[in-house]
Amino acid sequence: MINYKFHTFVANRIAQINEYLPASHWFHVRGVENPAGIVSRPVTPIGLKNNSLWFHGPQWLSAPVNTWPIKKFKINHNQQEDLQEIKITSLPAQTLSTAEPTHPIHDLALRCSTWTKLIRSLVYAFRFVKLLNSQGSITPNDLEYAECRVLRYEQATHFSRELDAIKNNKLIPSKSVLKLRPFIDDQGLLRVGGRLTHSQLSFDQKHQILLSAKGRVVSLLIDYYHSSNLHTGPALVLALIRQKYWILSARNLIRQRVHKCNSCFKLKPLSTQPPMGDLPPIRVSQVKAFVHTAVDYGGPFYITHIRRRGVKSHKAYICLFVCLTTKAIHLELVSDLSTDLFLAAFKRFISRRGPVSILYSDGGTNFIGAKHKLNEIYPLIQSTDYTKYLSNYLAQHKITFQHSPPYGPHFNGLSETNVKSVKTHLYKTIGNQILTYEEFNSVLVQIEGLLNSRPSICVLSSHPTDPTALSPSHFLNITPLKFLPAEKVDTNISNNMLTRYQLLNKIVQSYWNRFSTEYLTSLQQRDKWNSTSKPVSVGTVVVIKDDHAHPMFWPLAVVSEVFPGKDNIIRVAKVTTNSGTYVRPVTRLCPLPTQ
Repeated sequence: MINYKFHTFVANRIAQINEYLPASHWFHVRGVENPAGIVSRPVTPIGLKNNSLWFHGPQWLSAPVNTWPIKKFKINHNQQEDLQEIKITSLPAQTLSTAEPTHPIHDLALRCSTWTKLIRSLVYAFRFVKLLNSQGSITPNDLEYAECRVLRYEQATHFSRELDAIKNNKLIPSKSVLKLRPFIDDQGLLRVGGRLTHSQLSFDQKHQILLSAKGRVVSLLIDYYHSSNLHTGPALVLALIRQKYWILSARNLIRQRVHKCNSCFKLKPLSTQPPMGDLPPIRVSQVKAFVHTAVDYGGPFYITHIRRRGVKSHKAYICLFVCLTTKAIHLELVSDLSTDLFLAAFKRFISRRGPVSILYSDGGTNFIGAKHKLNEIYPLIQSTDYTKYLSNYLAQHKITFQHSPPYGPHFNGLSETNVKSVKTHLYKTIGNQILTYEEFNSVLVQIEGLLNSRPSICVLSSHPTDPTALSPSHFLNITPLKFLPAEKVDTNISNNMLTRYQLLNKIVQSYWNRFSTEYLTSLQQRDKWNSTSKPVSVGTVVVIKDDHAHPMFWPLAVVSEVFPGKDNIIRVAKVTTNSGTYVRPVTRLCPLPTQ
């Protein structure tokens, strides 16, 4: 039963009022018509002086009593709980806590991070409660006493039925424990009887202390053996532990604890792998070749300017432009990785292949520098004073320059794949020979034509009546430099009845029809990155992969911001280290296993 009563002051006032005037004579008057309520609210002296309600009361007091706007007051005992003056003297039964108090050793084990810290902390605790009489430095006997108390607590928690059965000479209920033929030693510890009694091993090896795989204490013990033995593997940790302890189902638990070791994880970290996303519109749209282009560099290669004796070789690089829609490539030979030479190669590219709408690249400094320089050129070429043909052309066809996050080459995977193909043909063709600039450029042009003629879009069919394979070369140099023909031509009309312009349109449309019906459907399947790993979140501690350093020296960082994509999957994140803030793809971030 729940009993309530008012606070002392309120209860005394109610009792006094009931003594002088019973509740049957009570009436309810609205608060706005009660003169006593005026001074209980904020009011200025001038406002109180001019307040007629304070000096004369409500106007209905001068009227007959039967016209007064009052109501009979009724006490609703069911609404007493809503009154603020009511004080609860006893808590409801459902609010009383029924949780049993935990053992001090259990609480201390949750707060300690290592086995050594747990045992040494218990030594000081036992000294404080006078269970240990030693003073000064901790002795081996103190550590042994504290360890014995911890192990007895663990066995009493997980093997209470087995201990009672052994003490009462009854059959042990657990079959897994019964196979070990356990017994209780002089210290009250449950040990393994086993079959090695007559061996020459020590007493601890013949009769290990029996422990359960559950609980924080056993996990700390496994971590201690793992770290104190130079972070050895699960098999050796199990062998070392069984020299003194026998843990039920120890093999799986040891593997889990070794997997969660941060030091071992840093040596071979596992990064977060988001699932493969949908293809962007630029990969599946019907546009002119090289409207959406990706660029990448390959090399270095060694060339000479002229062929004569004693001439030193110089480095040269391949600047590769690849169409993200048709997979066509364009190769340019550059002497170095400067921004000026990249802009020169880019001008040669758009002069031959037509304008570009969007240019994708990696995070190289030469591309970033070119982006900054293009951004400085745009205000200049849009001015009225600068009226040359090139400035008007660039102002009309402004190019969007985008680059993938640093250390994320898979964001520009199409260009990386073609760079590999170009290098393969180069090494097979020239080997270790050093060619001149003209010779090397001639080889590049031939490789460009070879790669553009390969059936990389739709492969050849085994049926002899099928048309030839669809290759990137079908989409090159068959359309105007600016626009894709939008005029539709009836494919059922014979070619003899079409004009030359309509015939070209029909040829282009046949290519794009095959592109839509044969090639796009082949991109439906996700060949890799299908399993979804746990995404990183703000505040996650990660290890940043660095290809130029040993894994043990990879820096630690904290994720400060994430950038979800259109499918709400996080593939890029911003991390903060002790040396600064960086943007990295999540494939380069390895969350620590203890998160």
